Amino acid sequence: MTLRRLLACAAVLWAGAGVVSMSAQRAMPGSSAPGTPAMAPLPILKEVRIDQKLDESVPLDLPFTDEQGRDVTLGDYFGKRPVVLALVYYECPMLCTQVLNGLFSSMEPVKIDAGRDFDLVVVSFDPGETPAMALAKKAGYVKHYQRPTADAGIHFLTGRQTSIDRLADAVGFRYVYDEAIDQYAHPAAITVLTAQGKVSKYLYGVEFAPLDFRFAVTAAGEGQIGTLVDQALLYCFHYDPATGKYSLAIMSFVRIGAVLTMVGLGAFLFVNLRRDRRQRTAVASTATGTR
Repeated sequence: MTLRRLLACAAVLWAGAGVVSMSAQRAMPGSSAPGTPAMAPLPILKEVRIDQKLDESVPLDLPFTDEQGRDVTLGDYFGKRPVVLALVYYECPMLCTQVLNGLFSSMEPVKIDAGRDFDLVVVSFDPGETPAMALAKKAGYVKHYQRPTADAGIHFLTGRQTSIDRLADAVGFRYVYDEAIDQYAHPAAITVLTAQGKVSKYLYGVEFAPLDFRFAVTAAGEGQIGTLVDQALLYCFHYDPATGKYSLAIMSFVRIGAVLTMVGLGAFLFVNLRRDRRQRTAVASTATGTR
């Protein structure tokens, strides 16, 4: 690719980033009035956060339904091993799938197994979701996890609002339902608990370093309680098909991607310009007989 074409590509990307930035500032469901800066928090997100409740116990008597449609209690998954808890909802169009993908990506390379060293309990905080949805979600992840103890150590649950509320409150998981579009705004995080049901550690984001995951599970297995951590929360909100716009979280990802692309392209241009300059100097030196 010639330098002229590279510069043209850079101009197109820069313009595209500008369009993204401007479109993000237009009104969207749940947002402030037009003209509000793109990074200003959406009003609905003021209620979305993680209140860290280290060393607090979750209520083990809470009733839920497992992916097979059986009545269970939360305590059925405690007592033997530490538990990794993921609060999601199965029809989430945004971060929930990313959180689960990141979680399983961190589980796969480590030498500890779900069902032997820890249990994974995934709970939908949408009371309208069904065991069939939970089963379909579990089947996809168990298939790729490929550990002999996977089915016995990975659990996808649904439940009623009262149980969901008590569990979410126990681990400080604050989310908000947007009735207008039938979706939830929620943070991206998982909670690691001891075998006795006490909150040991939080892991934030949609990707978890395998070593961080292993250390968190190992510490919880020893009954250790972690320390408060800085929250770099990702917020899941919605895509509104009526307007074709994404909300704060996704638009932020798009802007970050555009900036990283520009930085990479800038570095590529710098290297190529420097190489071209050296080549011209070498040709000139050869032509004049100098070095």
